[in-house]
Amino acid sequence: MARILLVPGFWLGAWAWDDVAGRLRALGDEVAAVTPRGVDPGDADRLSVTLEEQARGIVEAVPEGETRVLVLHSGAGVTGYLATDIAPERFERVIYVDTAPGWEGFAVNPELDPELREWELPDWAEFEAQEPGLLDGLDEAALARFRAGAVSEPATIAAVPLKLSDRTDRLAIPSTVICSSFTAAVAQQLRDAPEVSLFDELARIDADYIDLPTGHWPMFSRPVELAESLHEIANRPLAD
Repeated sequence: MARILLVPGFWLGAWAWDDVAGRLRALGDEVAAVTPRGVDPGDADRLSVTLEEQARGIVEAVPEGETRVLVLHSGAGVTGYLATDIAPERFERVIYVDTAPGWEGFAVNPELDPELREWELPDWAEFEAQEPGLLDGLDEAALARFRAGAVSEPATIAAVPLKLSDRTDRLAIPSTVICSSFTAAVAQQLRDAPEVSLFDELARIDADYIDLPTGHWPMFSRPVELAESLHEIANRPLAD
């Protein structure tokens, strides 16, 4: 069975994967989830964390000499992809959950006020105004759990452009995009469009695409279905 490393998106810690991780373990997989550096409220220096430090934290979650299937949600598509740039040999497969790998110079929120050191979890109405459907599938209990566990995101992670190396090893790692708040068809259309979008780096990767219709947080809205998709993908035979 697969050995899987789960990395949550912005404002979230390892706890966000609890329901998914439990189902994956029931299916026989070995699972670990990480709280990204900078999102641990007990870390006094968390707001000074860099993209590289967060990425190295992901790398260090994989024991030296071993490999993992890396699962990245939302904003983790940036630092998780950087982790595959730093140490591609530690990741046998990457699964992007409602996200895509960051490209050179990409920042999640480049318009964040430069005076701010941290980005608080926005009001739900702000999410809906930004993109209707992001909260699909989340009932009041899920929203309350999300907000209770959320930790502000360091501006150093949200607003600083990604810097990648010239090495190309990371591009050969088998990749899958699980599409929830956007469809597989839209992701591929934007990947191939001349306009700059979140999906540009996918043009350099041989990825496959799977639809799991729901909002942006399928680990809360459809944990069983997400876990079963992750299990199936993670246990696919690797090409020789």
